[in-house]
Amino acid sequence: MSGTSRRSLLQTMGMTFLASAAASPAVAAWEPSIRYPDPAIRALDQSFSKYMVFFAAVEQLYAGGMRYTEGPVYFGDGRYLVWSDIPNNRMLKWEEETGVVSVFRQPANYANGSTRDRQGRLVTAEHGRRVTRTEYDGTITVLMDAFEGKPLNSPNDVVVASDDSVWFTDPPFGIAGNYSGDKGKSELPNSVYRLDPATGQATIAASDVAAPNGLCFSPDEKRLYIVDSGARPVTVRVYDVSDDRTSLSNGRVFFTCGEGEAPDGIRCDVDGNLWCAYGAVKEGWDGVLVISPEGKAIGHIGLPERAANLCFGGPKRNRLFMVTGRGVYSLYVNTQGVPGS
Repeated sequence: MSGTSRRSLLQTMGMTFLASAAASPAVAAWEPSIRYPDPAIRALDQSFSKYMVFFAAVEQLYAGGMRYTEGPVYFGDGRYLVWSDIPNNRMLKWEEETGVVSVFRQPANYANGSTRDRQGRLVTAEHGRRVTRTEYDGTITVLMDAFEGKPLNSPNDVVVASDDSVWFTDPPFGIAGNYSGDKGKSELPNSVYRLDPATGQATIAASDVAAPNGLCFSPDEKRLYIVDSGARPVTVRVYDVSDDRTSLSNGRVFFTCGEGEAPDGIRCDVDGNLWCAYGAVKEGWDGVLVISPEGKAIGHIGLPERAANLCFGGPKRNRLFMVTGRGVYSLYVNTQGVPGS
């Protein structure tokens, strides 16, 4: 088959390949480790050693042509990863078995964080001031775009509980300018919302977070962790979840970051450890910081740029997928992500 015919066939199949473009110097210069164990994976506490796979190393899955990546979500039934390239207003797709990268959706209403509900449907927080669900047939249902008659700010990250309730953060990051959304006026306080998709009823779950960002549940869903990007220094807060999973209480600081450090997206493993996409001004601390359920930093995975978000995936949910400003990476770990992670 000629090159022209092959391109036509791939486009017909929806496999529009991405044009290569220069990545950031740090990403372009990145090389995989030739040593085992990979020195990019560090145990800050002995308790992290059991999560390290000796022969596993950080892998770069894709780099180039992206401006700022976010919101990875893994589809086990299709063996692929989807993530957001916010400034380019698109979502991209990586095939695990072939390594092929294609455009999943464009335009994407400046999609940021994504997850899947318990029926396997894609749920996305969009800087375009709404939260959506992609149905099985590909149509998009708007779950929420306003609260009490006022438009949302710019939904940032989202998780779905086992009762199908949708929890998302709504800071104004996406409407602050025209780079990762459309510049607009904030009409609502920065809040964390709970939405019941069956009834359409939404409530404010937390209003004491200066700038809510990443969030995730503990394995038993008795805790909800929320990154407060507006605190100085930046903190991860934790809340007790009511037995009926309708409200939060007892909000407190779970982890305080160092000066110039900040987590973004967060996910829990089955042991309750918090895996945080992390950025720092200190050399060598960009990547992923792992925090124990007791609030102690126990491990770090070094990446060439600050990490924006992450998720667990792979057939056994033991592959950590990490997105940075302009790259996508993975690492096999000796644990598994909880459902919805």
